[in-house]
Amino acid sequence: MAKVLISLPDDLLGRIDEYAKRSAETRSGFLQRLAEQEIAADNARRKKEFEELLGPPIPLGGNAVQKIKEGHETGKPWH
Repeated sequence: MAKVLISLPDDLLGRIDEYAKRSAETRSGFLQRLAEQEIAADNARRKKEFEELLGPPIPLGGNAVQKIKEGHETGKPWH
């Protein structure tokens, strides 16, 4: 596992340590959990934004080529 050196304001570090202690976590474990949660939340936000712009993913049922051919034949692509 990699080790990193980061700079934080003293008051923020104190609050992090207090939260980690209350959660029975190490400082590293607490920061790792927060980073994982933030990345997951950001991915969920991005997915939602894409779906709002483009609509939900198109279920192709695992046979995309067949679905595309059917769409060309019926004149209704992606249905």
